[in-house]
Amino acid sequence: MASKQMLLRILRRIHVISVSTNHEHSLFIPYSLHYGRSVSTSPAQNPQDIEPRPRTRTPLEKQFETWVEKLKPGFTPYDVVEALRAQSDPDLALDIFRWTAQQRGYKHNHVTYLTMIKQLISGRRYRHAETLVEEVIAGACDVSVPLYNSIIRFCCGRKFLFNRAFDVYKKMLRSEDCKPTLETYSLLFNSLLRRFNKLNVCYVYLHSVRSLTKQMKACGVIPDTFVLNMIIKAYSKCLVVDEAIRVFREMGLYGCEPNAYTYGYIAKGLCEKGRVNEGLVFYKEMRSKGLVPSSSTYVIIICSLALDRMFEDAIQIMFEMLGNSRLPDHLTYKTLLEGLCREGRDSEAFELLDEWRKRDVSMGEKTYKTLLNELNLMCRD
Repeated sequence: MASKQMLLRILRRIHVISVSTNHEHSLFIPYSLHYGRSVSTSPAQNPQDIEPRPRTRTPLEKQFETWVEKLKPGFTPYDVVEALRAQSDPDLALDIFRWTAQQRGYKHNHVTYLTMIKQLISGRRYRHAETLVEEVIAGACDVSVPLYNSIIRFCCGRKFLFNRAFDVYKKMLRSEDCKPTLETYSLLFNSLLRRFNKLNVCYVYLHSVRSLTKQMKACGVIPDTFVLNMIIKAYSKCLVVDEAIRVFREMGLYGCEPNAYTYGYIAKGLCEKGRVNEGLVFYKEMRSKGLVPSSSTYVIIICSLALDRMFEDAIQIMFEMLGNSRLPDHLTYKTLLEGLCREGRDSEAFELLDEWRKRDVSMGEKTYKTLLNELNLMCRD
């Protein structure tokens, strides 16, 4: 009986050893396979005795290690900025930026953040740039006006970050050392104006333009012609032309001289508002100063004059437009010619069309024939 029990114990022990051995071999993976290499071994050789081949480092890793070695203990933000600017690869620069941030006794400042954000933007690593922007807003470093303005410029250039730009602007208003500058307001006004594409949308953003203008004055920031033109353009786009004219009259107080854009925005706004005579006054004042309107300004003034039956002025301005190498479109020609036909001035309309053909180098045979056919139809009616 005792010998039977002893035999059973021996058999069970052999079974456990066999299962354990098979399990170990089933889980074993040669180290070299992690690197895509196969190792030829003889059946008698133990795989654990094989030394794995060292992994080959990539050029970026070598370059990273080289710059890490250059940054000696006790490096400063100035040293980090030099290291970041030396990198042509924004990903490598970001690796250095993150590595240095983890070193004891070191902290990034506004210059290192500004340098890194600029490199990421130029390298089109926008997601990483957004991450750093959020870190700055959260207080990861001390701030400066150039850093805040760069963040606002980046946010204004990204549609879904439009509101974030104004969040940064509000932080500047509350700050003691980083108050908004003329550059700040230029960026914000320009961002708002890009959304003035439809009349009903214009009124939504006009309130923001008004508020921004008041805050700019309260901060003691003196606007330049570029900023004042954007404010005038906003009012003119919304046909609030009296406000546009008020800003125009204030330009001298800031030592700013109106240019062709200033006059053009107001003249277009007045004509679109139906105040064509006033628009013509601004146009003549602009021309008396030797300023040349844009093509769109010419088109709106000519069409408005033609619709108001002020044909002599419209014809004269049309010739001025051609003389200044501004090219009318098909609608401008048609509107003026159609107005003359309605007044019974058919022969004059045909003569003008021939004269315009001589002066407009862009008017091809097809455009001329189209206008001529339309003119013949209009004169028959």
